[in-house]
Amino acid sequence: MDLKGRLLGNRYEIIEKIGSGGMATVYKAKCHVLNRYVAIKILRDEFTTDEEFIKRFEVEAQSAASITHPNIVSVYDVGVDGNLYYIVMELIKGKTLKEIITEEKGPLPWKWSVNIASQIASALETAHKNHIIHRDIKPHNIIITEDGVAKVTDFGIAKAVSNSTITAFGTTIGSVHYFSPEHARGGFTDEKSDLYSLGVVMYEMLTGKVPFDADTAVSIALKHMQEEAKPPIEVNPNVPVAVNDIIMKALRKDTNLRYQNATAMLLDLKRALKEPNGDFVDNNDYQDFPTQRISTIGLEEERSSKSTNAKNNKKPNKFAQFIKNHKVLSSIVGLILLFVITLGLTVGISNARRPKEVAIPNLVGKTVDEAKQILTENKLNYVEDSSEYNTTYPAGQIISQTPNFVDGRKIKQNTDVKVVVSLGTETTTVPKLKGLTKDEAEDAAKSSKIKLEFVDEISKTVEAGVIIKQEKDEGETVNAGDTVKVYVSIGTGIKQVAVVSVLYKDEETAKQTLQDLGLTVNVEYGEDKTRGNGVVLKQNIESGKTVDEGSTITITVNKLAELKTGTVTINVKSLTGFKDTYEETITNTVTGKKETVKKENKAQDVSFKVSVNGKQITRNGETVKENETAKTVSVSGQGTIEIEIVIDGATKTCTMDLDKTATKTIDKDTI
Repeated sequence: MDLKGRLLGNRYEIIEKIGSGGMATVYKAKCHVLNRYVAIKILRDEFTTDEEFIKRFEVEAQSAASITHPNIVSVYDVGVDGNLYYIVMELIKGKTLKEIITEEKGPLPWKWSVNIASQIASALETAHKNHIIHRDIKPHNIIITEDGVAKVTDFGIAKAVSNSTITAFGTTIGSVHYFSPEHARGGFTDEKSDLYSLGVVMYEMLTGKVPFDADTAVSIALKHMQEEAKPPIEVNPNVPVAVNDIIMKALRKDTNLRYQNATAMLLDLKRALKEPNGDFVDNNDYQDFPTQRISTIGLEEERSSKSTNAKNNKKPNKFAQFIKNHKVLSSIVGLILLFVITLGLTVGISNARRPKEVAIPNLVGKTVDEAKQILTENKLNYVEDSSEYNTTYPAGQIISQTPNFVDGRKIKQNTDVKVVVSLGTETTTVPKLKGLTKDEAEDAAKSSKIKLEFVDEISKTVEAGVIIKQEKDEGETVNAGDTVKVYVSIGTGIKQVAVVSVLYKDEETAKQTLQDLGLTVNVEYGEDKTRGNGVVLKQNIESGKTVDEGSTITITVNKLAELKTGTVTINVKSLTGFKDTYEETITNTVTGKKETVKKENKAQDVSFKVSVNGKQITRNGETVKENETAKTVSVSGQGTIEIEIVIDGATKTCTMDLDKTATKTIDKDTI
């Protein structure tokens, strides 16, 4: 169904479709009350037939509207228009986190990922304090603005859907790749369920993969419940130890071992930015043994045993006495003892040859030579795994190592320690950007491994959307990833306004409405007797069309003529053709000759009716004499009126302009 141009709630005009999901379709709209653009989510038809769901949806949406946080998409309004249920939200310019992950085709930088995760955790912290659980945290529901700010959307909606429609539709609402184990099994979900999903999101950002995947949704759900995730550091060795530990704690199956609230997770995320390889995350299992009472009987038994041993120690050693009395046997025992001692020495020497364990040294930030020396001193093997560009560590320094350094962790001597060596900061050259469109410039910047900052600038000579100038000259050397400022033409800079309809509004209201939009109003007048006096009959620029601020719009206002009266003199005799006499041929009785004589014509009563503009002004059944030379009636109207006279069934019509004359005589010559 095409909703473009539709007005919802008598204030939200649908502009265009900008996205769709499993629960709703998203449109860009214009709020005519507050004169701003918004995003409107319209629920799919399958959800609008469930009355219970509608009730839950309205409650949850209103709860979400109560949350105010810089990392949460603001909810402005909730409404219904006919069979359309909708949520009005803040319109965000940016991309979803899922789109960014897909575009990068691999792991995202760990600092950037942790920063985004911190913003999401902060949003969850506020929501959870307001007793609102999201239940569908995933990259698709996280929008990254052009300024790099994370915005979480769809708070509360997942609850309404899962509580009201899971039975009707036979499916669990949400994305199974990001489910918590308790969500997958259909159990109770709370704040810790959101934190599990955040852990999955972090995993995907830092590895480019989700922790659990399979051919079917059921198989994925089972993995969430039964299998342990592979540590992200094993998938991407560049993941810092602390960040790896945070993710693994968030992904614990047991909710008691997981982060208990968003605040705790947020604190660890912030600390990880300062201590990426720190060992501060509490990720140990616990076992709560109940307090046990030791029986007094057991103590007495132990005391009795010790007493018995003491008594036995006082007795002579019978075995020693036996050996003393049998010298041959004594020699045999001596040989056995020698064998035992020799065997012990052999085992000892063997154990002595086993590799010793040494503490893992921290090589990050060391030069290659320093790293080699440290490893040699610790009897460990230096292995250069790879080299890559890095903005933090100068060329020749160690970026990362495997196994990672953790204070107190040990490995066996002669173990290979793989290192990644920095090539220093990658440089690139600035491409030609002047004269390109924004899309063309972004493609060129991506190829050159730089970022662009667009600044709008008014120009009378450069077409809107085309780059006027660039901050860095073409061919200039910069670091890869640097941001280059470019200035984009916005044309003349004249503000664009959307014309609204003022049809059938009174003249003053219409003029004020259009002037408030910044338009110049030209008034013309016309006449439409079917409309009220002083209302707008038409406008030369239709509603919805965008024009420059200050443009002139012409409206036509209805101006009816003044009501005037007059008299009409109707010559009945003339209109009927009545003659006072008539001629008749007779035979003269005296002469016997034919001759013509005049006789008086007797006038008859005839029916008479007069109407003005279709409205009868004479009485029903009124009659006049055929020989009446004048019948006067009063008439009234605006401007030119139409007079209809019906005499003895014959209709005569004429017009009269009351603006020019107040009297008129009607006869056969004027009809």
